Amino acid sequence: MSEAVTRNEDKVLVGILTGSPSDLPKVVKVRDTLDELGIRSEIVVASAHRTPDKVFAYLDRAHAEGVEVLIGCAGVAAHLAGVIAGHTQLPVIGLPLGNGPLSGWDSLLSTVQMPPGVPVATVAIDGSRNAAILAARILALKYPDIAQGLKKLADQERERYDKTSAEALAGLKKP
Repeated sequence: MSEAVTRNEDKVLVGILTGSPSDLPKVVKVRDTLDELGIRSEIVVASAHRTPDKVFAYLDRAHAEGVEVLIGCAGVAAHLAGVIAGHTQLPVIGLPLGNGPLSGWDSLLSTVQMPPGVPVATVAIDGSRNAAILAARILALKYPDIAQGLKKLADQERERYDKTSAEALAGLKKP
């Protein structure tokens, strides 16, 4: 029987890269959800187009420091997640952002259309919370405490849903 792996809670496990400072309000929601689950993360602004050397330098540093999951967040020409996936063996989650004239559809399509051998798991447009939860689920395969945190979070969300549903139904009842 294998021993449970204990994680160093001071170590950054999730690297969040975004292509533009204008994306930060949406990207911070990823970090906030990871914080809620007790998972350390860091946000880096680095563009696949404007500062590719910064992207590559971060990937080298992240690998050396033991980051285990990467999230690439970008709008419009959302090639960041694909560039990340093409330069690492770590799991990469693409978070297409709803910026620009096509409201994120262009980001979604460019994020999901990766060539064979360059996988990017993709969440919904502006799916910050889902990107964080998917990263946590990947980490939960190794860290039992994260799995427990995910169960607690799911239970809380289910309770909130049940309460909201009950309140909505109560509002439909005729006197």
